[in-house]
Amino acid sequence: MRTAIAAASAAGLVAIAATSSSAAGQAVPARPALALVAPATDITLTGDPEQGVDLNLGTHLVAGNAPIEVRATRANYKSPVVAQRIINGKAVAMPKGLVTDFGGLSKFLHITFTDAAGKKVLDQDQTLCLNGEGSRTRPDAPATSPYPDDCRANPFTQGAVWGVQKGWSVNTAWWGQEPVKIAEGKYKATVSVNKKFRDYFKIPANQSSVTLNVTVKHEDHCDPGHPVQGCIAAKGKKVEGKKGTALKAHAARPKGKASTPKGPKPDLVSVPAWGIQVAPGEAGTPDAGKDFLAFSATVWNAGPSPLVLDGFRQKGKDLMDAYQYFYDDKGKEIGYQNTGTMEWDPREGHTHWHFTDFARYSLLNGKQSEVVRSQKEAFCLAATDSIDYTVKNANWHPMNTDLHTACGDHTSLSVREVLDVGSGDTYEQFRPGQSFDITNLPNGEYFVEVKANPEGKLFEGNTKNNVALRKVILGGVKGARTVKVPPVGVINVP
Repeated sequence: MRTAIAAASAAGLVAIAATSSSAAGQAVPARPALALVAPATDITLTGDPEQGVDLNLGTHLVAGNAPIEVRATRANYKSPVVAQRIINGKAVAMPKGLVTDFGGLSKFLHITFTDAAGKKVLDQDQTLCLNGEGSRTRPDAPATSPYPDDCRANPFTQGAVWGVQKGWSVNTAWWGQEPVKIAEGKYKATVSVNKKFRDYFKIPANQSSVTLNVTVKHEDHCDPGHPVQGCIAAKGKKVEGKKGTALKAHAARPKGKASTPKGPKPDLVSVPAWGIQVAPGEAGTPDAGKDFLAFSATVWNAGPSPLVLDGFRQKGKDLMDAYQYFYDDKGKEIGYQNTGTMEWDPREGHTHWHFTDFARYSLLNGKQSEVVRSQKEAFCLAATDSIDYTVKNANWHPMNTDLHTACGDHTSLSVREVLDVGSGDTYEQFRPGQSFDITNLPNGEYFVEVKANPEGKLFEGNTKNNVALRKVILGGVKGARTVKVPPVGVINVP
């Protein structure tokens, strides 16, 4: 599904810049902390009659004379999410209810659609991701924005940073919003900032609401020519553009004596397994008739140093020698150690280089003894999830986020795999062998164990948080097994 805006949004933002800039030496004009802007008032939304349309109405929020920065944190899995706004370098607690999770500013906007007969056909609130798509809107605005690109969150995210650079805009639509089903036709749309946020940010009435003319059109196909905008393909999967580019490995193996210098090291932390469900074996294979426990597992880097691994190919082999690099407080490389190997995985769905012994997944019985081990022990490292961007040295723009660029191809002579500070690497274990075969296990209490750095091949500053357990309760009968997953504190995600 793709969204087409009938007029270029840049035109409206240029107009803002022309009226709000000030000459050198003049006093900076007064501006609200945020202002809602509609660069185009005639909008066309193109979507799918089954999947619906994305509410990308082209509206933006523009930051005034200071950046808007919000930090959301959770003290532990038993604690609620709390938020602070950074004002002049100081953290100020935000009122309760403005932030309820790691998805953004809760119910920031209100959107209504009215048809030609005056009937209201859409009436809903919308969360705002301050890290959404945006751009510089004034000549006096900084050339770059430091803030992350989106508000993606893992169920066990512990800290998030959201922001709009001063003089920059943020599109009010973002990938996390669900499409809405609405009939083809012409509508009058109103987008407004809800009162609690108008009051908090002191947004004037004339800069907190816009009215648009919206035309909705349906198409039954995906436009592969615009993958970054996103579309619904034949199987209902969203097509997205690449999220990053690979960081190149050194041109050759490191020289000199290997050492483990003093200084910052990465800290690999396992979070409890999630996305847990029972899945049957695939029909027509030896696994048909079996029951498997599928799950997702995340290991993240709490820092304060990135995990950087280079692999250099052994001549004539599908094997690389792996090296871990160390950095001082200023980010200068100061040493290295050999940390094992990387291997080429030719299987469908992989076809890239895996670092061996990054993590291990086991199913433990009620006495916490291992009864099944996942065959997944080699990994292509990439920053797939933001876990805590408030930790020291967190990288808000991690590289190597795309497995297909970060982990090389069969002809690669070297690769660099990175797990940046604040980010996690999530793998979904849904394939037989990787998921747990529970066909003949008795019903009862078990634990999914996620263990980072199981053989101690990686050098860390702390290894006391490498293991996480998630309780599961198996039930049912063969061919119809069930699983109950108790919450972890306030996090009730199976």
